[in-house]
Amino acid sequence: MDKNKKLVIIIAVLVVVIAVVGFLAFNESRKNKEMSELFAVEKQEMENEYSTFATQYDELQVQINNDSLKEKLESEKLKTQRLLEELRQVKTTNAAEIMRLKKELRTVRAVLRSYVMQIDSLNKINEALTKENVEVKNKYSQATAQISNLSAEKKSLNEKVTLAAQLDATNISVLPTNKRGKKAKKVKDVKKLAISFTIVKNITATTGNKTIYVRIAKPDNEILTKSSANTFAYEDRNIGYSIKKYIEYTGEEQQVTVYWDVEEFLPAGTYHVYLFADGNMIGQNDFSLQ
Repeated sequence: MDKNKKLVIIIAVLVVVIAVVGFLAFNESRKNKEMSELFAVEKQEMENEYSTFATQYDELQVQINNDSLKEKLESEKLKTQRLLEELRQVKTTNAAEIMRLKKELRTVRAVLRSYVMQIDSLNKINEALTKENVEVKNKYSQATAQISNLSAEKKSLNEKVTLAAQLDATNISVLPTNKRGKKAKKVKDVKKLAISFTIVKNITATTGNKTIYVRIAKPDNEILTKSSANTFAYEDRNIGYSIKKYIEYTGEEQQVTVYWDVEEFLPAGTYHVYLFADGNMIGQNDFSLQ
């Protein structure tokens, strides 16, 4: 083989190598961009939750007179605010740090629930002692005022306990697949939507049979549904759903996947997924079809 042929072969090999490396770099860049966009949405949702929890700690402090408990609540509030500030400083490309702060968020949520239950218990004890004191002193008018105040506090705490007992869905993702069950790259090839999510552990939630309702909203906000009769009650009205799923909830973390068979025209754009259970919206996310 002469030198010219060897040179041609070497050049051909280099062209192939460069093309492969270029393709891999482009593919990796696209994946990183998609992950960054997903983390940006998740980061905003986490910031909203951290802010809400910090506010709830303020509300709990107003409701109690126990200085020691107030100090603990203040400490937890400052921790929540510190984590919120850390989250705000994190870049959406820092997946490890976002996951760490997400785990911290679950801890903050659990701690807040424990304080809500503890304060509710203390108020019940105080209510009993107040009633006993009223009977001894026979001050009917004073007792009436105290019971009224305690009832208002108890109602507020019961509302917070109810909030803490709600189910919570996280890690919501949507996989569009084609007729071969592979990920569809174009909206015209989508035959099924696989929607996966995690029902998080919640020891305060009621266990047993649960009905999960999934609403899929098209870019124009029209809800995908198989029948106009497919509705459920939410905030004093009936709204349509796309998918209904029955689960047996034990209080432990649970992975759930539901499917939507595409039988209608789907336009390109951004879709929204909303999850409901027990009359509450427990999670939401969005996805795009090109």
